Amino acid sequence: MSQSLPNMLESSLQKVKELIDVNSVVGDPIVTPEGVTILPVCKVSYGFGGGGSDFSTKSAARAEYPFGGGTGVGAKITPIAFLIVKGESVRLIPVGAPASTTADRVVELVPDVLDKISAFVDSRTGKKE
Repeated sequence: MSQSLPNMLESSLQKVKELIDVNSVVGDPIVTPEGVTILPVCKVSYGFGGGGSDFSTKSAARAEYPFGGGTGVGAKITPIAFLIVKGESVRLIPVGAPASTTADRVVELVPDVLDKISAFVDSRTGKKE
C-alpha cells in the first residue's frame, strides 16, 4: 500500500495548524486612546477530506503500483462578538443577528440593565465613577 495518502493528509493538517491558532478565536487586543480594550471573538470551523487509490499495472515486475489521490481542507472564520473592557467593566457585544427568543434577548439585555441600575443608584447616592 502506498504511503502517499497519509503523507498528503498530514501535510494538509499541518497547514491548517499554521493558519488557525488561538489568535483566530480571540483576536489581538485593540486599545483605544481612552483606555478601552476591544477583543474580537470568532468562531472557527473547518473540514478536511482525502482519498486515493493504488492502480495495478500490466507489468508484474513493479513492486509498487502507481498512486492517484488528493486531499482538501476548508476553513471558515466567523466573527461572533467583541469583548469590551473598560476599567473594571467587561461587556460582550454580539455581532450576529438579534436573539431569536425572548429568553435569549433577556440574557443579552442583563448587562445593560445592570449598568443603568448601577448608574442610577450612584447618581442618587452622589457617588461618582
